Amino acid sequence: MKENLQKIALIPAYKPQQELTELTAELYQNGFSVIIVNDGSGTDYNQIFETVSFSAHVIAYAENKGKGEALKTGLKYIRENFRPPYLVVTADADGQHKINDIINVIQEAELHPESLILGSRKFDKHVPFRSQFGNTMTKIVYQLSTGVKIHDTQTGLRAFSDKLIDRLILINGSRYEYEMNVLMEFAGNHTEIREIWIETVYLNENASSHFDAVRDSYRIYKEILKFSASSFISFLADYGLFCLLSSLTGMLVFSNITARVCSSVLNFTINQKLVFGMKDNTVQSAVKYFSLAIVILLCNTLILKALTLTGVKIFLAKIITEFLLFIFSYIIQHYFIFRKEHKTI
Repeated sequence: MKENLQKIALIPAYKPQQELTELTAELYQNGFSVIIVNDGSGTDYNQIFETVSFSAHVIAYAENKGKGEALKTGLKYIRENFRPPYLVVTADADGQHKINDIINVIQEAELHPESLILGSRKFDKHVPFRSQFGNTMTKIVYQLSTGVKIHDTQTGLRAFSDKLIDRLILINGSRYEYEMNVLMEFAGNHTEIREIWIETVYLNENASSHFDAVRDSYRIYKEILKFSASSFISFLADYGLFCLLSSLTGMLVFSNITARVCSSVLNFTINQKLVFGMKDNTVQSAVKYFSLAIVILLCNTLILKALTLTGVKIFLAKIITEFLLFIFSYIIQHYFIFRKEHKTI
């Protein structure tokens, strides 16, 4: 690693234990500038933060704001107080990330300054069930949503150059969902995401984790859940109108086209206002959306016709067709139609 290239370690900390002091000392000894964000841990943890302050700069606020907000607070501090070029690595405060892995990840970021580097666990040891299950679910959801395969979507060990700081600060999310939103955003903007293997470490069955399985999982999945709800409402309108028209007219193509046009208008309105939260560039988004709708309509009609010709009952064929086009529609809308532009702040 170049001697003149600054190495910065950013650690969000909420009610940390002794492992934080050990990690901070190791990072300092290895030439890192260490930034720790005390995410409203409370006065009971003042002693730990006073100890680490000898080898790190500690940013503190009284109210717990969440991991995502802590990371962005640290990134803003780094942007304002360090002169590029530099490298940043984020690590967890609970001792799960070993110093050798941290060094390897940040070295990879130096080789690929335009990329996001993930320190990924193989999950090939005795891993707590909730951690293995949670990572498996988010990995599947992420790949279905983006088409990008990542082995460890929940790793907190990530490295990047100063080139990515502005973009990371702008990404939505205050708590654990922020890290997933980063991966979603970077996949959508075709930013390279690279993985290197790290040691899988869980201390005391990961008892120190502050991840709430229900609350934080909802935050992670809520964008996809909102899209799914929107699509389901539009599907009900589409399917109901299709069944009605096909029963009255017996005309498959006419019924399908009419139902799709009506449900597409409904789906666009819901996605534009409620799911993707776009208020600007409505005309541009509408042109893109209905261009997509025409393509999907053609595919929809062709698949529907093909299924019925093979003997599938018409109403079942409609359901199969809609399911096949669901993921394709989400990806295109999220990343190309309702994509949010980055602005300098």
